Amino acid sequence: MSFAAPLALLWALLAIPIVVFYVLKIRLRQEPVSTTLFWNRIYDEKSPRSIWRRLRHWVSLLLQILLLAMLVLALASPYFLWEILQPRRIVLVIDDSASMRAEDVEPSRLDLAKQMALAEISGMRFRDEMAVVAAGTQPRVLCGLTGHERTLREAVDQVEPTDGVTAVAEAVELGRRLLADAPHGKIVVLSDGRFQDAEKLAKDEAVDFRTLGTPAGNVALTRFQVRRSLVDPIGYVILAEVANLSDESAERRLEIDLGDSPVDVFPLRLAPGETWSKTIEKVSVDGGHLVARLSGEDALAVDDVASAILPHRRRQRVVLVSEENLFLRMALAANPLVDLERITEPPASYDDDALYVFHRVVPEVALPRQAFFLDPREATDFWTVGGELADPIVVEQDEDSPLMQHVRLDNVVLPKARSLKPTGKAQTLAEAVSGDPLFFAVEERGRTALVLTVNLDEGDLTFRTAFPILVTNALGWFAGESGELQRALACGEVADVQLVDGDANADDGAASRFAVVSPTGAVDLLPNGSTTASLGPLDTCGIWRVVKVPVAEDAAEAGDEKLVEAANAPTAEVVTELAVNLASAQESDLRVPSELTNAGSPTVLSAGFAGWLNRPLWFWLAAMAFGLCVAEWFLYQRRWIG
Repeated sequence: MSFAAPLALLWALLAIPIVVFYVLKIRLRQEPVSTTLFWNRIYDEKSPRSIWRRLRHWVSLLLQILLLAMLVLALASPYFLWEILQPRRIVLVIDDSASMRAEDVEPSRLDLAKQMALAEISGMRFRDEMAVVAAGTQPRVLCGLTGHERTLREAVDQVEPTDGVTAVAEAVELGRRLLADAPHGKIVVLSDGRFQDAEKLAKDEAVDFRTLGTPAGNVALTRFQVRRSLVDPIGYVILAEVANLSDESAERRLEIDLGDSPVDVFPLRLAPGETWSKTIEKVSVDGGHLVARLSGEDALAVDDVASAILPHRRRQRVVLVSEENLFLRMALAANPLVDLERITEPPASYDDDALYVFHRVVPEVALPRQAFFLDPREATDFWTVGGELADPIVVEQDEDSPLMQHVRLDNVVLPKARSLKPTGKAQTLAEAVSGDPLFFAVEERGRTALVLTVNLDEGDLTFRTAFPILVTNALGWFAGESGELQRALACGEVADVQLVDGDANADDGAASRFAVVSPTGAVDLLPNGSTTASLGPLDTCGIWRVVKVPVAEDAAEAGDEKLVEAANAPTAEVVTELAVNLASAQESDLRVPSELTNAGSPTVLSAGFAGWLNRPLWFWLAAMAFGLCVAEWFLYQRRWIG
């Protein structure tokens, strides 16, 4: 045994005056009395005949010496050598992923894991140290190595459930770095084992794997995406997937809503392990939030709801400058998003928000910002005009361009097409056997032009289905919304968002700030003056929003009530929205692997008694000294009445 403060042993010299006071006899004062009759009677009744009365003086001295010895030893802080040479270093890894929300155990897997973590903290020996790591979407060190029990308990209380996939393997590697090859280091993992290589990790001698959960079944929405149709201007396509991740058949009902309007309902009967998927085609000009819900209850609720964002279709003003071509006019008018106007002569000025379609007409002055030329007969800044091509045949087309989606012009004869040579850099979409471009796009000095050199009055192009599809693709290309897909993100992903357009004025950031609003309503301010931002990891399922809110020049904090109220107000300016879903069949599969069911005991031990067995020696010496004080009071200071 050694002492942390050996100089405190000098306090033992106080035993000398204690012994002196007990050895010295106090001389009794004599007082004359009238008679000793009554005193003799009392003396006879209370005569000191017992051994206790003879030894009580020396027992009292012994108790005082023991009391002093215990207090002096407690001040010297004794410890055993093994406490210095063999202290334990423990990293507590708590899985707080989506599957730990399951309520197949009371009150939930995560709550049970936190109870087990608190019991592990109470079981620490003196001079042991422990760290707490949360293993949700990304591993997070909540508390470094420390022996302070209250700090560790507060770190465990900070563990909150997330909606993402687990990162236990990464958290264990982080724990290994925290231990730094400590000779008595250990990693305690509290998880349900719903991740890859869980069996391999459970066999690691340096890892104490404690398994939580039961082989509970679950039915989950494992995929939910939406995109605008590539063909129908107001159509959209939904991809939904539901998996029965249990050993029994299940009956559910899948309901899909767009805003407050129901889209479709599908009754499902799934065999054990069966996956149902379906592609659903619908039409809607207005966008909004698509929400899919699974009816019924199971052990995990977060994967019973999924969201997706359907972009809004804007109406497009199209000005047709042409004498008359019925096929072209009908192809443009067939688009339900087009507000079509027809004029015969180019206007004196152009509207930058409109698309101008020129058929055999070329303006003599500057071209508009967006223009679609069909069968141009004169040269412009974009091209020079050559002679007619003798029945050119399309031999090559750009199949990767959205302008050529679902359009096949191979081996189509296009009589009386003209030879146009682009003057600048152009993207050739269809090329004749002679190498002349028949369909090309060119962009220069902020102006965009699409050129089709075909004579629409000759040949049979206007009678083919490729022509209206080509016109529809062109309209969507100019609108910038052709076949758009705003992908729903998997929980835990990081998303890059554009905050302002490249030509936007960044000076307005002095009076307003960009903020990200989580599905729970929490608000975080983004760095001031940024034009792009990386958001994430997005560890909560639902709709995340980036909004523009007014703030004072002194920069309100993220937790400011006024800021939170402004960011969550219906009138807040929404920059972009992101849909986040669990979308992980592995995380939704709650069935604990049989190889892990015996990897660790989920029993929670009582922490009350365990903590008393792990106190330092000075604590017990002080407690014994207190006990001696109580014993002396009982034996010497207590007065009997009777």
